[in-house]
Amino acid sequence: MALMEDDRLVELMLDRPDHGRLVGDIYLGRVEAVLPGIQAAFVDIGTDKAGFLHVSDLVADDEDEDDENGNGGRGRRSRKLPPIQDQLQKGESVIVQVTKEPIGTKGPRLTAQVSLPGRFLVYMPFSSHVGVSRKIEEKEERIRLRELAREILPDEPVGLIIRTVGEELNRAKFQREFQRLHSTWKKIQRRARSSRAPARIHSEAQLISGVIRDLFSDRFDALIVDNPEVHQEIVDYVESMDPELVDRVRLDRDSIPLFDRYDIEEEIGEAFGRRVDLPSGGYIIVEPTEALVSIDVNTGKFTGRGRKDPEETILRTNLDAAREVARQLRLRDIGGIVVADFIDMESQENRDRVLHELRSHLGRDRARTKAFAVSELGLVEMTRQRVRPSLFQTLTRACEHCDGAGRVFTPPTVVRRVERSLKRAAASGEEQAIVVRVHPEVALHVLEEEPEFLNRLQKRVSLELELRDDPLLREDEFRLLSGPAETDVTQRYVTRQPGQG
Repeated sequence: MALMEDDRLVELMLDRPDHGRLVGDIYLGRVEAVLPGIQAAFVDIGTDKAGFLHVSDLVADDEDEDDENGNGGRGRRSRKLPPIQDQLQKGESVIVQVTKEPIGTKGPRLTAQVSLPGRFLVYMPFSSHVGVSRKIEEKEERIRLRELAREILPDEPVGLIIRTVGEELNRAKFQREFQRLHSTWKKIQRRARSSRAPARIHSEAQLISGVIRDLFSDRFDALIVDNPEVHQEIVDYVESMDPELVDRVRLDRDSIPLFDRYDIEEEIGEAFGRRVDLPSGGYIIVEPTEALVSIDVNTGKFTGRGRKDPEETILRTNLDAAREVARQLRLRDIGGIVVADFIDMESQENRDRVLHELRSHLGRDRARTKAFAVSELGLVEMTRQRVRPSLFQTLTRACEHCDGAGRVFTPPTVVRRVERSLKRAAASGEEQAIVVRVHPEVALHVLEEEPEFLNRLQKRVSLELELRDDPLLREDEFRLLSGPAETDVTQRYVTRQPGQG
């Protein structure tokens, strides 16, 4: 599913058999370990890795800064919380919800503060807080919605957050959705009582219904589908949820693939490249690393008014880059720490303009983001909520040729590694004849650039040597084969090669 704004791709969402989704699912988990040192517990929910539950996710968060997906406000960890060892014991069963997919070596992130998102409301059974999405900014409307929500709530303590699409809606729709979510929670409780941990007791909506529930509103021009069965499924869902929007759901019957007609395939390809060109002629370089994602901004061919006003050229490039950085974070679904190296500007006013442009475009992002001030070096540090692995991690894997480094040894470097390995083989005293197999590119380098390599080395190491090319080898891989049987002895004499464990 592709989300487009201003005729450009800004988000790509996947639903595949090999692409399981856990976020939003609710489990009856079993506490495996309680760790007072880090005030956290590991909870078995039946997945490969145990889930991580921090003490801050055990206590209700009733602050006023609301995330419309039910995630709490700021500063939870700065508050004094009851020790986790006083709240959980090993072997105990606990109802938890997944808030973050397993990423890399980490298991899923869990919370005991369950939230059930609906179209207009988020139902929070363990809270008593009534909040309004931060994206509804008008003060009078916020007050009206809070009062309306309090009228709907029963006497028993329960929390609600009114979502962005809940703006200007009436009591009847609120009442209907509240009753549905309340009923869902009662079913979850019944399942928990009759289940044995670990067990999944509630599944979050599938991609199509979940995205439509969370996103589709009268702010969208159209929702275009190229599959008749999925189209009917969406129509049925929208009719039950918000009938006024049904006319905007369209079935595409064109012979040209839908993603091709809107140039989406080309933009998907862009999401995996290091370089992204800017309208001004400049470009940005996106480099994911283990600790953070770095983004570098360059003017490229753009010179603006030339040497007369370089500051204006830099400002124009940085403004373009600010918009594109915000888009790329959404498109690539990048989470964690991001550092953007904008081109340094002398004017504080211009720095502020760039930061404002960046923040305004980050405001379109559904994930929580924060951009800090531009430093004197032109760096902007940002954080973006990490819920699932990035698009890059989900759809690619590390190259077996370079072990994910993005680089391989050059032919001259491979030849020097062969030379050192053969010296080790000679020093062992166990070898008499060795066949060296290399990639054709390396063999060609030896023939053209180092034709005396084998003769010189044979005299030096007193081994009978033969060089063969092998197109099945990687560019910087080689093999040492010993004796008439050509036994592979590479691992005896070669230090670890890229791509090997």
